[in-house]
Amino acid sequence: MDSLTTAIAQHGYAILIGVVFVEAIGLPVPAALALLIAGAAAAHGLLQAPYAVAAALLAMLVADTLMFLLGRHTGWWLLGVLCRMSLNPESCILRSADSFYRRGRQLLVIAKFIPGINTMAPPLAGSMNMRLAQFLPLDLAGAALYVGSFFGAGYLFSDALGVVMHSYQAASRVLGWIVVALIAAYLLFRLWLWLRERAQPLVTLADPAEAARELLSGAECYDVRSHGYFDVNAKRIRGSRRLDPHALHQSKVELRGDRPVYLYCTCARQATSARVARELQATHAGTGVRIAVIKGGLRAWTRAGLPVEAVPDAEMADMPLFK
Repeated sequence: MDSLTTAIAQHGYAILIGVVFVEAIGLPVPAALALLIAGAAAAHGLLQAPYAVAAALLAMLVADTLMFLLGRHTGWWLLGVLCRMSLNPESCILRSADSFYRRGRQLLVIAKFIPGINTMAPPLAGSMNMRLAQFLPLDLAGAALYVGSFFGAGYLFSDALGVVMHSYQAASRVLGWIVVALIAAYLLFRLWLWLRERAQPLVTLADPAEAARELLSGAECYDVRSHGYFDVNAKRIRGSRRLDPHALHQSKVELRGDRPVYLYCTCARQATSARVARELQATHAGTGVRIAVIKGGLRAWTRAGLPVEAVPDAEMADMPLFK
């Protein structure tokens, strides 16, 4: 306990700034816990409360502004990286963008308290062309609410936190079991997803090289990435056509039985392509249409050095913009 007290007294501000900044740029670091401990340390005189609050606010504002500017200049790319852990990153982006567009200004104030949105909000604001002068006051209000809530709670309940800190060895054992339980729950969830996917009708997978050879022989290829998942410099498989996975019943695409059809996306485990393939197989049952999913999607195709082309301007879908 003495070593922890000494560490807080000597490096408390630096630790607080580092933890808050790292969490704000998207890494899984518990900034709320750091703020609680900083509040308790300030109550016991180990930190100066005004300096600690100012340091946390500055770190959060700098990180959020950095994410805002990255979102402004990278668009969908950064959002795709932040959504990469989702089963369907395209849908993750679209849901977040739609929610932020409808409630963005209010959402910025409370975004820090919402897991999944806390990191997405600043780059979404940048990507959707919110003015920096409009973003900064809203983000400052949200940061002040977040920092004030947790720092204030730590300050007011410092005695209770002190008891917890004195019993940190027992608490660490409990925390260890909680971590183990969470990992087990995650693995069970992934197993459930795998079993559910195995229970679905089988989908034919094709290697990119095989699909490329068939395309040269007249096969059809469709890009089924979710509508709007395009950046300014977006590419697609050369010769492929757009097929909106959310409007298959409205599509005027006619699949012929005399040539194979290949689908691709950018989802984990070809999630969107597999879903579309099953729906097309059901609607074209008995017609002789052969449908396959390109294994690994566009990324595998690109890694194999196979030809791509720029997405036509007419098929680009811009992210909603704040006026």
